[in-house]
Amino acid sequence: MRKLAVLFLTTLLVAGCGSSSDDGVTAPPTACSNDGQKQFVLDALYDWYLWNDQLPADLNIADYATPEELVFEVTTTYGPQDAMGNPIDLWSSVGSLAADQQYFGEGRYEGFGFSWREENNDMRMTGVFPGSPADAAAIERGQTVVTLNARTYADIQANEGINAFFDANDTVTFEMRRLDTSTFSASVTKDIVTITPIPQWRTIDLGPGVPPAGYMEFRTFVSTADPVFDQVFAEFIAAGVNDVIIDMRYNGGGLVSTAELLGDYLGGFANDGLVFSNTEFNADRAAQYNSTDFFSRRGNSLDTMRLIVIASRSTASASELVTNSLIPYADVWIVGDNTYGKPVGQVGIDFCEEKILRPTSFRTTNADGAGDYFGGLPVDCPAADILDIPVGADNDPNIVAATSIAATGACPVVAAPLGQQLPEIQPEIRYPAARGDTPRELAGAY
Repeated sequence: MRKLAVLFLTTLLVAGCGSSSDDGVTAPPTACSNDGQKQFVLDALYDWYLWNDQLPADLNIADYATPEELVFEVTTTYGPQDAMGNPIDLWSSVGSLAADQQYFGEGRYEGFGFSWREENNDMRMTGVFPGSPADAAAIERGQTVVTLNARTYADIQANEGINAFFDANDTVTFEMRRLDTSTFSASVTKDIVTITPIPQWRTIDLGPGVPPAGYMEFRTFVSTADPVFDQVFAEFIAAGVNDVIIDMRYNGGGLVSTAELLGDYLGGFANDGLVFSNTEFNADRAAQYNSTDFFSRRGNSLDTMRLIVIASRSTASASELVTNSLIPYADVWIVGDNTYGKPVGQVGIDFCEEKILRPTSFRTTNADGAGDYFGGLPVDCPAADILDIPVGADNDPNIVAATSIAATGACPVVAAPLGQQLPEIQPEIRYPAARGDTPRELAGAY
């Protein structure tokens, strides 16, 4: 049988993959010509798309140049719209099967190895992955792009756009400005970047008579995170941790299976056998694929009393799934900013040996039935993400707020403007025809 992978911003279920066969799955394309691929993805959308009841029955593959264009145009035209008439589904796409497997199975991708956001009309680094080409070039968090191949960020955005620029250039000369305002130049060439999904964790002393809090920075839900959870939570248990601070301000999602595992470590001790989340497909797939996931106690599951999630508008998908699923069981606080707002996920259907179709195919709810948060999960304690300060440092406003909540149960009164930039993943998913690789669950990652 072919594989059908359940994704949250991509890739779990096992099933087959265009027109429906007797077992309810989409038949593989009869030919891998352009028309064959277009027909396959159209049939698969009729089968698997969460809002397939909104698709016209007379859609014609001749109206679309490529399967990538077909998926984008159909889902944004006929999928759900917000109150302003803008498409809600920005995530359905066609990509590279090899890149998908490499990213989610191995935690690797081809790129420069940095993440960024726009701030005051400048391009600033939010982080650099250890051992990446950007790291070797001494590019660091907080630095500002002066030019890229002698062009300003504003010029690139006004013309082809920054995503297209990095797609088209395997080597880029970066002129950067450090925090001390000095500048330097470096030529950086794409290479395989290995992601460290959990770059740091520690216990934080909250003062006399108060158990320490556990802090974990979590960047992406890929399978290489799974064995690290046990080590992290073993250390938390040994230290007597009750409250957990998970820093997911740059975590755009990933595997549902990894989200469920994290839920087990956070809530499996006290909630073993209780509902973690419900997964709901369209009416045609509901009887066969709707499911409920339950907490399962692990050897190092923690009896979490309070969960404090550091979030931003880049916190999406599987990050939101974990947060929302713990709300019925723990004292959950969101620190930083509202989350992105993606209570739905994709299945991954491979075809023609090298491609994968990812139609938005299911929604999730927690044990209370709550899950309609397309506007994002609301922040409880606003805090600014200041790029001049390292992630997780004692003077990081998000850490200050989180530790105050852990120590006192209250949000400190601090000035913290909201409205941080939406994740740079969004335009790439919105225009997948320009790419052939996996959407970036790492917000703004290249």
